[in-house]
Order: sequence, then C-alpha cells, then structure tokens
Amino acid sequence: MVVFRTAPYGSIYSFEGLENVVMMAAYEQDLTVLFIDDGVLALKKGMDNAATGIKDFSPTFKALEPVYDVEKLYIDGDSLKARGLTLDDLIIQPEVIAADQVDKMMEDQRNTMIF
Repeated sequence: MVVFRTAPYGSIYSFEGLENVVMMAAYEQDLTVLFIDDGVLALKKGMDNAATGIKDFSPTFKALEPVYDVEKLYIDGDSLKARGLTLDDLIIQPEVIAADQVDKMMEDQRNTMIF
C-alpha cells in the first residue's frame, strides 16, 4: 500500500510517492493507493505549481488505472470534506471511504509506504 498524506507541493513526498507507485505497479499485482489528509490535494484539478519550481506531475495520476493497472485507488471522505473538495474537484475518481475503513485497510496491509 502507498499512502499519500502530504501536500503535493512544498516537498517532494508526493512526487516520490507517485514514482514509487509507478515502479511498484510494474511488479506488484495487488497494489493499493490511498489518499488521506493533505495528500488528497495531489488529485486536485487546476493546481498551479509554477512558483514552486516542481514540474506538474499530477497528470501521471490519470495513468495509474488505465496504463499501470492500479485499480485499488481510495480517498478518505473526511479529508476531502475538510478541504472543501468533492470528487468533481479531482483529476481521477478514486473510491471514497470512511475513516474507519482507512484504519481497517491500513491494518490489513502487509507493507505500507507513507508519503
């Protein structure tokens, strides 16, 4: 499982997380990706990162399912709501789950990488 929990710009965590997902997808058949806390912002449409000096990597998220066969994409509904976002604000449509499902999902994973 790869968990995105930090904002996409201001650090390289989200970028590194996405790179890891792409690399692992080549070998792992059952990869789960979860967006929680500020990590949900990585999927926000219309991000303007010109001032950060970091290349816009958000379009790569669109390729996770169709190109890399990453089908288990989830997002914490409470994190979305806390940031005033809905699925319509995102570049992809992960499955929305509740906080108790997040805890259970993380407990059930063999390995978890958090970015």
